[in-house]
Amino acid sequence: MTEKPATPATASTSSPVRVRFCPSPTGTPHVGLIRTALFNWAHARHTGGTMVFRVEDTDTQRDSEESYQQLLEALAWLGIDWDEGVETGGPHAPYRQSQRLDIYRDVAAKLLAHGAVYEAYSTPEEVEARHRAAGRDPKLGYDNYDRDLTEEQIAAHRAEGREPVLRLRMPDEDIVVHDMIRGEIVFRAGSIPDYVVVRANGQPLYTLTNPVDDALMEITHVLRGEDLLSSTPRQIALFRVLVEIGVAQYVPEYGHLPYVMGEGNKKLSKRDPESSLFHLRDSGFVPEGLLNYLALLGWSLSADEDVFTVEQLVAHFDVHDVLANPARFDLKKATAINGTHVRLLEPADFRDRLVPYLQTAGVLGETLTEREAAVLDQAAPLVQERMNLLGEAPELLSFLFAADDEIELADDARKQLKDSAGDVLRAALEALEPLEDWRAPALETALREAIVDGLGIKPRLAFGPVRTAVSGRRISPPLFESLEILGKDSSLARIRALAGQLG
Repeated sequence: MTEKPATPATASTSSPVRVRFCPSPTGTPHVGLIRTALFNWAHARHTGGTMVFRVEDTDTQRDSEESYQQLLEALAWLGIDWDEGVETGGPHAPYRQSQRLDIYRDVAAKLLAHGAVYEAYSTPEEVEARHRAAGRDPKLGYDNYDRDLTEEQIAAHRAEGREPVLRLRMPDEDIVVHDMIRGEIVFRAGSIPDYVVVRANGQPLYTLTNPVDDALMEITHVLRGEDLLSSTPRQIALFRVLVEIGVAQYVPEYGHLPYVMGEGNKKLSKRDPESSLFHLRDSGFVPEGLLNYLALLGWSLSADEDVFTVEQLVAHFDVHDVLANPARFDLKKATAINGTHVRLLEPADFRDRLVPYLQTAGVLGETLTEREAAVLDQAAPLVQERMNLLGEAPELLSFLFAADDEIELADDARKQLKDSAGDVLRAALEALEPLEDWRAPALETALREAIVDGLGIKPRLAFGPVRTAVSGRRISPPLFESLEILGKDSSLARIRALAGQLG
């Protein structure tokens, strides 16, 4: 084996930035995974670099086409695009690992011929027995025993029908990682045993495929989760050899993004509902709001600015400003930030974004009628300032689209009705029935005179029964504007119905 260079080549600071997002298509996309995609994308866009999207789909037991399609859907919804990769193509195709197996076999053969990897025949039981015999902890892991097998020993193993794995020879020296986020990290010589890169059945492992793809795709910066930090010295050791044999031009720079924590300061699990990207989307997050909050999981625009646009993120993002400390996913804060972005939407855009949520809830049909479109045009501006999530729309607006006899009183609305509610509703009917000007200002004047002045009820409490009568809810969009949208006939019919129930 040729002697290792003292200082392996690294990606030059002047080299065009090339980053990659390389998920395995398992399960539904979660916020930790998408945060990784976002930071890679932001780094590429900020530097004028290239975003590569490849898929690590060699685990046939866990990978699925459904999950792959969900990844594409998630990134498209958020507007995270890529320059090379699946569905797009590029100079380093194919971008699915399952289609690159010949490439890995070829590189593995070169590594074996170079002496950087070797055939290892030891079974886990044999490794454990050797540790016990030497008085060591039997769970220490592989002991590098097969590094120096003689030809006779190899021949004897083969005669027994054993199939070897291929292991990389780890260097007998410290490996220093100059992490872009965490600074210098030293892994001591001998602390990491030689590791498997190809299974006995010839199947290449992630430990080989991931660095080989990074090398051939000329990735300059690897931004990934902190949970993968322990594998980084292994990757750097392999990269150095890949440089020696001409497969790689340099060792990329690494940056390990902080953990995303959930409730109770536990690492956010894929099984936590708030970690599911589609759960957040279905509850009413808008892409602008969710991207803003995901960026805050390790980065910030400034100490006192939590709300920013995607354009501001791209303009200011510097991976060296990412914090190493774990970030906590706070659903309340995420929702509040989303609410700010909801209020920043253009009114027509906001109105259109409500439609899918109203359709999913059965409030609207597949095609809006002329009346439904007109009601939505009037109602949307009433709730834009009140909503944090688009998913709140059905609860707030359904009464405006319902038939008069379909209004059902919510329990909390019924409980808040006072003994005076019947009197309030009868006074409202007396004031409204003769009214010809059915616009919000006139409606407010008439009801104030009848209920606040006429019955002496405080303004804060005066209109609750009327609100409940027309909407069935304790909380609704502004009452007078809602009455205007409903029209005189529906409004009066609903007030009469509740007044009749109360006696």
